Amino acid sequence: MINWVNVSSSAIRKIGYDATTSRMYIDFEDSDPYYTFCRVLADVFQNFINARSVGQHYHRYIKDKYDC
Repeated sequence: MINWVNVSSSAIRKIGYDATTSRMYIDFEDSDPYYTFCRVLADVFQNFINARSVGQHYHRYIKDKYDC
């Protein structure tokens, strides 16, 4: 089951995580459907949703990593 969290970002609507599959989902403002990221540890998800700037955190720690 995906646990969705709404975030405060101009580019990202919400971020989801499924602990049973270690998959993270990002729902971007300008695209549908959401993007899927594989083999994501729960700590990575927590750090992402708690980041001061979700967009900067995405570009620094998530983008082009965790491909399925």
